[in-house]
Amino acid sequence: MTILDKMIIKDLFKTMLAILSVIVVIIVSRKFIRILAKAIDGQLSVDAVMGMLGYKIIVVSTLFLPAAVFMAVLMVLGRMYRDQEMAAIASAGGGVGLIYKSVFMFVIPLMVGAGGLSLTVAPWAEAQMQILTEKDQSVLNVKGIEAGRFSEYRQGRIVFYAEDVDKDEKMQHVFMQTKAKNGNKAIVSANTGVLRYQSDGLFLILSEGERVQGKPGHRDFILESFAQYGVLIEQTVRAVSLHLNALPVEALLGSNDVKKIAELQNRLSVPLGVFFLAFLAVPLAKLSPRGGVYGSLLVAFAIYFIYANLKRVAQSWVVSGAISPWQGYVWVYGLMFLTGMVLLGRLYGWKWVKQQVFK
Repeated sequence: MTILDKMIIKDLFKTMLAILSVIVVIIVSRKFIRILAKAIDGQLSVDAVMGMLGYKIIVVSTLFLPAAVFMAVLMVLGRMYRDQEMAAIASAGGGVGLIYKSVFMFVIPLMVGAGGLSLTVAPWAEAQMQILTEKDQSVLNVKGIEAGRFSEYRQGRIVFYAEDVDKDEKMQHVFMQTKAKNGNKAIVSANTGVLRYQSDGLFLILSEGERVQGKPGHRDFILESFAQYGVLIEQTVRAVSLHLNALPVEALLGSNDVKKIAELQNRLSVPLGVFFLAFLAVPLAKLSPRGGVYGSLLVAFAIYFIYANLKRVAQSWVVSGAISPWQGYVWVYGLMFLTGMVLLGRLYGWKWVKQQVFK
C-alpha cells in the first residue's frame, strides 16, 4: 500500500462516515418524530421508543451506505482535482488506473461488509422491530393502567380498578372482577397488585386480599382469603409473521417464490451498489473540474435518483413476472457499467478505453 493509497483511503473513510452520519440523522429524525407521535397517541409505549430508534439506525445506515460511498468518492476526488493533486499525480505517471486501485482498496472490503449488513444484520433489525412492535401492542393497554379508572381486558372477561399506582408501577387497593365462560364470576379485592411476566404470559399478581366466586342468582358462592393470587392478563406473545424484508437469508436462498427472489436481489443490491457507484464516481469527479468540490453533485444526485428508481422498476418486474427472476438487476448494473465506460471514454478517449478493456 503506497502513501497515495493510504491518503485516499483515509480521506474516503472520514468523508463517508461524515456523509453517512448526516444522512442517518436526517432520515432517522423523521422516523423518530413518527415514533414519538405514536407514543404520544398511546399506540406505542415509551419503553419501546429507544429500541425502535436503535434498530432503525441499523436499517437506514445499511440502506444508504452505497449513496454515502458514492458521494465520498466524488467529493474526495473532486477536491483532489480542485487542489491540482491529480495533475501532480498525472505528471508523475499516475493515471486513472492508479486512482481506481486506491479507491477499490477501500471499496472492496467495504463491499464485503455491506453484504453482511444487508443480508443478515439489517433483516435481523427489521425482525426485531416487528417483534418489539407486536409484543408492545399486545400489552400496551395493560401498561397504560391509570389510577382511579376501571380498565377492561380480554374482551371484558377481566375488569379491574386500582385506587393508586406508584412510581414503581405497583397498584394499591385493587378491585377486580373476572368472568368465566360458564357464567361464573369472581370478585377480588387486594391491598396491592403488580404486573409480572411468567412463562405463560403476563400476570396480575395480587397480594393480601379476598376472593368471592359464584354465579349470580345462585347460593353456592366460594369465599376465600389469600396471601397472593395471580390472574392471566395477556397470553404469551404469538409468533410474529415476519415481513419479507425481515426474513433471514436462509429463508430466501433456493426459494422459487418470485417475491423472495426479488427480496434477495434487493439485499444484494447494497454491496453491488457500493461497487458500481464507486466505479461511476471516479470519472464523474472530473466532469466539472472548475466547479469545486461540489461541482458534480447535481449530476451525481441525478444518477443516483435514476439508479434507485431503476432498482424499484426491476424489482416490480421480477415480482410481476415481466422478466425472468434470473435477470433481476443484471440489466441495471449492466447499464451502470456502460455509463461508467461512456464517462471514461469521454475523458480519456475511446481508443484508451478499448486498450484498457482488451489488453
